[in-house]
Amino acid sequence: MSVRGLSKAYGGRRVVDRLDLEVRAGEVVGLIGANGAGKTTAVECLQGLRHPDTGRIRVLGLDPAHEPERLRRQVGSQLQDSGLPDRLRVREAVDLFAGPDAADPAALLEQFGIAHRARTPFAVLSGGERQRLFLVLALLNRPRLVILDELTQGLDPADRRGVWAAVDQLRRSGTTVLLVTHELAEAEALCDRVVAMRAGRVLDQGTPAELVARHAGEAIVRFTLPGADDAATAEALQQLNRLPEVRSVTRAAGTVTVRGGRAIIAHVGGWLAARPGPVPPDLDVDLPDLEAALLTLLTRPDEATGAAAGPATGAAP
Repeated sequence: MSVRGLSKAYGGRRVVDRLDLEVRAGEVVGLIGANGAGKTTAVECLQGLRHPDTGRIRVLGLDPAHEPERLRRQVGSQLQDSGLPDRLRVREAVDLFAGPDAADPAALLEQFGIAHRARTPFAVLSGGERQRLFLVLALLNRPRLVILDELTQGLDPADRRGVWAAVDQLRRSGTTVLLVTHELAEAEALCDRVVAMRAGRVLDQGTPAELVARHAGEAIVRFTLPGADDAATAEALQQLNRLPEVRSVTRAAGTVTVRGGRAIIAHVGGWLAARPGPVPPDLDVDLPDLEAALLTLLTRPDEATGAAAGPATGAAP
């Protein structure tokens, strides 16, 4: 998939602004950002559901704006505002959407935990059950590309883990996945690469670990080191300072705070384990994560205006 200079405006407001995006075959790529970042509009343009104002798009070698039918036969999608007729039953929906080379419908319904609802009308399904049905429909025809917009919205933790396992299985099978999500733990768990967006533009992209390393700040380890400020305590603090990736060590009211790269967790843990006596019971670790990285990106000054831009509110177009 290749996107160059994609722009889309509504009522004079540009919601996708000169977007460039590359997704390689077999890759799981996540689009992350606040509401209003333009993520959903972008993926709708990628599927030919909306026509961009400017830009060049190629998805599986096809132009979505001019070859939407050819493209849709190779793409499975679960969109944020998907819907079905209220009286349509689950199995009827699956049979309606199944193509000649479809996967086993019964197996998919079983995999996503709704086989027992096969005869249930769509209107009666819970929000989580509807979400699982849309996932079944997205995967039904063995697509080369799967686009998932807020795929675990409305699912309980157990169901969410089951869906994550299904996406991981898609990766292993070589299927390309484009994932739009507000769940940053989901993006960290599933994505080979994430693209952070704000106001229709790409702020940064890379593996989750790369974005965390660039924008999420330091890892912090805290624990109590009892005793007076004597020579033994001073030596202990010096030893901590000499550990790899440690950037600072402070002690206040008996609590030691160590700051540095993520690897300090292993180094400080090893140091504590090697000391006489038990590991401090109040040992606490604050790991930088993708959420911290995104918050940093969303609040940094806008390059065009120089003003800080906090997370947007309201639904994305």
